[in-house]
Amino acid sequence: MGRDVSFVLNGLETHIRIEDHWTLLHLLREELGLLGTKEGCGSGECGACTVLVDGMAVNACLYLAAEIDGRTVLTIEGMEAPDGTLHPLQRAFVKHGGIQCGFCSPGMILSAKALLDERPDADEEAIKAAIAGNICRCTGYVQIIESIRSVTRKAEEKVKVMAWQADEET
Repeated sequence: MGRDVSFVLNGLETHIRIEDHWTLLHLLREELGLLGTKEGCGSGECGACTVLVDGMAVNACLYLAAEIDGRTVLTIEGMEAPDGTLHPLQRAFVKHGGIQCGFCSPGMILSAKALLDERPDADEEAIKAAIAGNICRCTGYVQIIESIRSVTRKAEEKVKVMAWQADEET
């Protein structure tokens, strides 16, 4: 028994027949070949499978594929621009060493995106709360938090102030 679902996946209208018992993780990885969404624990504890559904971070291992009908889904593959340019969060993770082994990175980046889309000036406490459901096996939280902080509006404002101060001194 199955059903047809229609949704927007990484900006593209998608129509597919699914089985009622499939999770969103199964659909993305096994049926659609989007391997950036990782399976870690399979029980919603690690966050490796985090994707955005209508802008909200969800654990794809727990989310039934049937529930995406009419929704918008963003995976790590949809973060980059059509020309291949990485999203500022992805660039920040590379620049600040937030990638490390890379297993948790897609989920971390998507959790951070959900936060910053809602609160572009998020502080460190908000960042920690947003990624609390994502486990980094490399214990690289310092670099991950710094990566996210570097993209916040507060960080951008600080850079502008520092540049202005430098101009004033010359």
